Amino acid sequence: MTGSTDTLEPVALVLVVEDEPEIAEILEGYLRREGFRTERALDGKQALNLIRVARPDLVLLDIMLPEMDGLEVLRRIRNNGHTPVILLTARTEDLDKLLGLELGADDYITKPFSPREVVARVKAVLRRSAPPEANKSIVRVGPLEIDSEKVLAKLGGERLELTPTEFRLLETLARTPGKAFTRAELLEAALPESNALERVVDVHLKNLRRKLEAAGGANLLQTVRGVGYRLWLEA
Repeated sequence: MTGSTDTLEPVALVLVVEDEPEIAEILEGYLRREGFRTERALDGKQALNLIRVARPDLVLLDIMLPEMDGLEVLRRIRNNGHTPVILLTARTEDLDKLLGLELGADDYITKPFSPREVVARVKAVLRRSAPPEANKSIVRVGPLEIDSEKVLAKLGGERLELTPTEFRLLETLARTPGKAFTRAELLEAALPESNALERVVDVHLKNLRRKLEAAGGANLLQTVRGVGYRLWLEA
């Protein structure tokens, strides 16, 4: 077996939550060939138990699960931590995808999918979740402080509990405060390997704005009509 030469993925543990054994086996096979470790859960309760015990680096989560659906599993994951989650869905309705993202999913893949695409997206989300090897400077914008090396953001000294995608969006905005970024620019910065629609950025930024407001940054993230978004401090 030959693993990836990337220093990140060979040690990463991926939890595959899929009730169809054939699909789960295929996904695990491709992931292991790329050097990942894997665990498998067939339903939501088993998945939550494995997350507590095994502490995976990423969860591949099917939405259609017996007893407890994937969106409820995602909700419970987000209530207890910030493990990266990629949703697997056979539903084609945008509402389901956007609801998953609003709950804190980092990406989604629609069935039927290519296992190679899934592996590529897993690698992409893990890269976004990991501390960068370069550019370790701390960015400060008024009361906002972002530590790229530690993947840590604080507002007024209070830690912001952000998903990896939310962190990347905030970091991008904070590096050029006042600049109006288009949705396409933000999508490229935060989800470069994803085929997500530009409006997916709106969902992530809605969640980010809510967290900033809760920490006292009510007007920090602004919508620029007809353009996109900017980070702004009142003079």
